[in-house]
Amino acid sequence: MEYRKLGKTGLDVSILSFGASSLGGVFRPIDENEGIRALHVALDLGVNLIDCSPFYGITTAETVLGKALRGVPRDKYVLATKVGRYGEEEFDFSAQRVTRSVDESLGRLGIERIDIIQCHDIEYGSLDQIVNETIPALRRVQETGKASFVGITGFPLAIYPAIMDRIEVDTILSYAHYSLNDTTLAGLIPYLREKDVGIIGASPLSMGLLTNRGTPDWHPATDEIKAGCAAAAAFCREQGVDIAQLAVQFSLRNRDIHSTLIGTANPDNMRRNIEWLDAPYDEALIEAVLEVLAPIRDKTWQTGRPENN
Repeated sequence: MEYRKLGKTGLDVSILSFGASSLGGVFRPIDENEGIRALHVALDLGVNLIDCSPFYGITTAETVLGKALRGVPRDKYVLATKVGRYGEEEFDFSAQRVTRSVDESLGRLGIERIDIIQCHDIEYGSLDQIVNETIPALRRVQETGKASFVGITGFPLAIYPAIMDRIEVDTILSYAHYSLNDTTLAGLIPYLREKDVGIIGASPLSMGLLTNRGTPDWHPATDEIKAGCAAAAAFCREQGVDIAQLAVQFSLRNRDIHSTLIGTANPDNMRRNIEWLDAPYDEALIEAVLEVLAPIRDKTWQTGRPENN
């Protein structure tokens, strides 16, 4: 496993990290014991960054993760979780609520310190509140020793400079913006590097777009994007390759992105994702897939408040 320095945090994190949303049954109903084994496979094979949230499974993911971490030495993992989002339409970024949320997460996780506490999906809230109330509240939590670093997460790339031009954060988590079909995060990297923030990517499979399963009904992408990704997956099948393998290899190859989250509650899938890191990187095939995706490359969708996109 390769490790990279997570910006100014100084933390050494595995380039592939464990997205614990899977433990909350976000993608499919899961067997709890199977999900716990998936995490243990990841840890045994060198993964050390785990990302969770009270929103995933409405506290289920944190609860299962807490069970999975019992008996695991605390120095074997870097744990990130979130505050601010508690349901599909339930957001509360007030100082009082996020402070209480940290204590609730610590209880479910069975630990005394969260390595990275993140504001979750901030595009659904007021960015002024994030700057003036939420982040200062989390800095006070940091002073108590209950959290080591403070980060922000969300989908629209515009939210990151909108926040970091006004207040300092330690990490960002961006999803579905550095993948075979969308590399727009790359345009923000010089800014993020100047700020020396830790950069965590997520969803190299673009929330299921880059798989042979096809996209779930809830996926927010347009029909054009879905069709373009389905064509790329079919092209890969014709070459005898799983598009998911190429997607994972492509996303993790960018050294400016310190770690990339992959969520699965299946131990075999977790092992396969990690094995793909050592598989040959077929540049010619990747270029051919990018050509298939060219009509929809970097096309996206909006989330949250319109003014935050």
